[in-house]
Amino acid sequence: METNVSDSTTEKRIRKVIKRGDNTVIVTKGEDNSLIPLDPTMKVKVIPLGGMCEIGKNTWVIECDKDIVLIDGGLAFPSDAMPGVEIVLPDISYLIQNKNRIKGLVITHGHEDHIGGIVPMLRQFDIPVIYGPSLAIGLLEEKLKEAQLQDRTTLTKGRPRQTFKIGSFAFTYVRNTHSIADSFCLIIHTPAGKIVHSGDFKFDFTPVDGEFFDVYSLAQVAEEGALLLISDSTNVERDGYTPSERSVYRRLEEEFNKAPGRIIVTTFASQVHRIRQILDICVKAERKVAILGRSMLLLATISRELGLMKFPDGLLINLEDVKKLPDEKIVILTTGSQGEPLSALTRMAYDEHKQISIQPKDTIIISATPIPGNERAVANVVNALSAKGAMVIYGRESGVHVSGHACKEEQRLLLNIVKPKYFLPAHGEYRMLVMHGNLGVECGVDPKNVFIMENGDVLELCNSTAQLNGQVPAGIIMVDSTRVGDVDENILEQRHKLGSEGLLSITVTIANGKILTEPSIEAKGLVLAQEDKTHGQFMVDAKKVTLSCLTECLQSNGKNLDSLKEKVKSELITLIHKELKREPLLQIVILESQ
Repeated sequence: METNVSDSTTEKRIRKVIKRGDNTVIVTKGEDNSLIPLDPTMKVKVIPLGGMCEIGKNTWVIECDKDIVLIDGGLAFPSDAMPGVEIVLPDISYLIQNKNRIKGLVITHGHEDHIGGIVPMLRQFDIPVIYGPSLAIGLLEEKLKEAQLQDRTTLTKGRPRQTFKIGSFAFTYVRNTHSIADSFCLIIHTPAGKIVHSGDFKFDFTPVDGEFFDVYSLAQVAEEGALLLISDSTNVERDGYTPSERSVYRRLEEEFNKAPGRIIVTTFASQVHRIRQILDICVKAERKVAILGRSMLLLATISRELGLMKFPDGLLINLEDVKKLPDEKIVILTTGSQGEPLSALTRMAYDEHKQISIQPKDTIIISATPIPGNERAVANVVNALSAKGAMVIYGRESGVHVSGHACKEEQRLLLNIVKPKYFLPAHGEYRMLVMHGNLGVECGVDPKNVFIMENGDVLELCNSTAQLNGQVPAGIIMVDSTRVGDVDENILEQRHKLGSEGLLSITVTIANGKILTEPSIEAKGLVLAQEDKTHGQFMVDAKKVTLSCLTECLQSNGKNLDSLKEKVKSELITLIHKELKREPLLQIVILESQ
């Protein structure tokens, strides 16, 4: 049903209200404060399930009465301490327990650390409605089709300054500037007051797409009284301002103009503005572009459909056509900016790509900075590319990349615009949250009103007060290929031991309380003296210990296989510590013959 509601105020504003079912009201012009009236008896809870004391996994719970609304649902990438793990998700057991209370989800922007965890959520429970910017919804729609989960939610595109109601809350989208198009702050209208969620942001005063940060809407909230500001802390350790995305254009153009042969450029697949600038330069330089990487090609396609990126037909070519053109007419746009093992750039660096081989005249531009934990992987790729004679342009000093996150002065600016009563630093490691909290105090927030929280902590807002009140389950779920949640701490410990300490495997067969075969011992990854690898002293001692322990246990009527394995393992650990000073993974196999 659609109705027009007239406003008799001096401004004579006309609001168009669209009601959708019982849960959602959209206000397309202005802002209706009566949607969510203040109620001093209502408690509003703000709960981070990810993104606190870490980078990535950004997932928030806003709760009031019986209603839960989520803000973002992200993933994180594994650290070096997680061998074999592909992605990391937040523990959503609290949401599974309360799935019937979930009314919807609101997306701030389309980066994977904000939308990459939504599909795993939908495998566990329905989400009645998901609001998001057009680009984020386009990307999520493809994910849902691939996972065959379209029927688990309703996707709705949001617009700047649009207000929509979900359950006990209303949300207003406020345009900000970030490293991806269609990025928003949120004004969250609650019974306790207005909460501002910054999303990921920086103040870009010369944005590539001409879409400026909507400071006016946030200043309006300050005039009315902002109860709480939740703000991005990522770059708080850097002084000054983050450079404009537009500043990268000049440096990229310089490198393009002096490149003698092919140009291979890698950046984040979600960097719409960066990719847009690269394509613009390619048009000027009369170079054709081949895009490698499904995620990058998908984003370019969706961005073009939404009008966020424009380029002429014929600019993009298939990879098979690269060899048909002169090298100086070719640009290869690829994934791999983080040194990912299976990415196209990494495979090129190690001669594992079937179609592209690195040549000495190639210019390779890494238009990104490593995510914390990826520095070594990126350095290895740069070394491998350089060893092939390619010119590699990378690093902060090269000027071919700028961050999408606010530095200290921009964070100070946001604090002074919003003027919150309470302040919650988010999206950063612990030291960043503390530093950002101190910055809030410098900007006039009462020190008692700054909250440094961890994932699972509950911030309770009520009657213009705020306090930490309890915790909900929070943690990480590690994903190994498609096996969500099967990778636990024990498996990680085993992988670490295999990688650093090696494996000692012992197999023996018993029957009717007697040992039938001599123990078979195999060592993998253990540094042994040459003679110890077959019949040396260590192998002899290991067999003696195994036989002695088993004989003693079997004579004392010990027939439980698990108990036998543990006793043999205990004796072998003592021997290994004494003779090898190592802690390998032990595999004890006791076969029982009938």
